[in-house]
Amino acid sequence: MTDTQAAVIPTPAPASDREPLLRVSGLTRHFPIRGGLLRRQTGAVRAVDGIDFTVNAGETLGVVGESGCGKSTMGRLVTRLDEPTGGKIEFDGRDISHLGVGAMRPLRRDLQMIFQDPYSSLNPRHTVGTIVGAPFKLQKAEPAGGVKKAVQELLELCGLSPEHYNRYPHEFSGGQRQRIGIARALALRPKMIIADEPVSALDVSIQAQVVNLLDDLQQELGLTYLIIAHDLSVVRHVSDRVAVMYLGKVVEIADRDSLYASPMHPYTNALMSAVPVPDPRRRHSGGRERILLKGDVPSPINPPSGCRFRTRCWKAQEICATQEPPLAARKTGHQVACHFPELGEGNEE
Repeated sequence: MTDTQAAVIPTPAPASDREPLLRVSGLTRHFPIRGGLLRRQTGAVRAVDGIDFTVNAGETLGVVGESGCGKSTMGRLVTRLDEPTGGKIEFDGRDISHLGVGAMRPLRRDLQMIFQDPYSSLNPRHTVGTIVGAPFKLQKAEPAGGVKKAVQELLELCGLSPEHYNRYPHEFSGGQRQRIGIARALALRPKMIIADEPVSALDVSIQAQVVNLLDDLQQELGLTYLIIAHDLSVVRHVSDRVAVMYLGKVVEIADRDSLYASPMHPYTNALMSAVPVPDPRRRHSGGRERILLKGDVPSPINPPSGCRFRTRCWKAQEICATQEPPLAARKTGHQVACHFPELGEGNEE
């Protein structure tokens, strides 16, 4: 790209000023449990149980929560790799909740996914050129200059050598494999990318490189991200807004600075308190007091009535068992689903 071409790239508008590219409302996914000779349904795993959020064009929404809370299932629902039980998914103004494979194919150009495991997400029998060039073949798209040139440019964009075109996945490290997966996701210049724990399978020394790559690509290509992770430091680095999930529900959504500085939900407070502080002096003066949650996470087969966090919450009262708290705004841009949220300094309504 020449200096003249680079100069005409428009500067992205602030995320808060943009229209929602993705709108999710009342999204549910229940996996049936069958038993007996007739394989009748005896129950359901409520993996995702009624969640609402939006992602604006050009912003990054981070989704955090402990293992089993439904983050990855939500990502697969949004990309329509799985069929939702209920609710609505709108992408770029179009309802894609129940589109079939054929109807979804044109939309795959604009909605791509980066998978968690860079080892299992790449076919070991295919070369890098075949893997990264697959979207062009599937969409019957012929890039200017040919597929090989386009693939080599994508590899270079993602920090790999164009000479890697004819190599196989086993010849690369985990970080390089994830870069190949990112290049494949970028092939058709999508509007939005869902990244399911994109760095959790990588060495800590490599994680920062991949996170910085995702940041650079967003700036250069104007991408919108939905990044699913359990590492709070990664989410803090890449996100504009953060959604916290617990047992199939979104319990808090806020912009990054507001959430990390003054979380309102008790579960978010517990998550933040678990982040290790390496400096002992800072740990004992002014740091968050460690909150140890009692008991185990309830089963998504039979979640608690009312508030799902009440069985482990130190603030729970009678109303928490009988009424489910709605996800409501407590201040501008900060929504929380709790009857007794933290309304300390800076959190007043």
